[in-house]
Amino acid sequence: MQAVKQAVKTETAQQRPAGAQMALRILLSFVKIGAFTFGSGWSIVAQMEQEFVDKRGWMTKSDLLELIAVGKSLPGIMVVNITMLFGYQMAGALGGVCAAVGLCIPAVITLTVVTAIYDANYWVWSALRGVQCAVAPIIGGAAISLGKDALRSAAAIMICAAAFVLCYFTSISNLTLVIAGVVIALVWMGVSEHGRS
Repeated sequence: MQAVKQAVKTETAQQRPAGAQMALRILLSFVKIGAFTFGSGWSIVAQMEQEFVDKRGWMTKSDLLELIAVGKSLPGIMVVNITMLFGYQMAGALGGVCAAVGLCIPAVITLTVVTAIYDANYWVWSALRGVQCAVAPIIGGAAISLGKDALRSAAAIMICAAAFVLCYFTSISNLTLVIAGVVIALVWMGVSEHGRS
């Protein structure tokens, strides 16, 4: 069974294009994701998981979690950081640029049109309110799916619970929480490794 899984993964890797062809494929994939995903960056992350982890097998959930961790800790828009890192990982600098541009094209076009008619059109306003309600379960589903992969130890669950409480009930910035999580994880790993030797 393991040999079959490895053969399937190898075949997928061989079929994946390289270079400029891969960058074009990334551009088109992110245009699609950007055009049909509503809500925050987390709903886009959920679509990335479906498209690139579940459907295409280009990366694992662990790989996506690493991109999220790095993308959140960099300055700028989290989801653009994540898409650029993904594109770079798949097709180099051109892939990173294509991923970010592909993600932004639908939003720029949509916002241009909506801005022109938003104030004068009750139907547009109502539709956007409906989209807000539909986005919550998408974000929740991504959190649960990625959480299953990230929260595999008691330490990870404790760090996550503490970060949630601090994030929700205090005014501590997300960046501070991410840095604190990194420091705690490094200390925990250092203590664990030191205890083994």
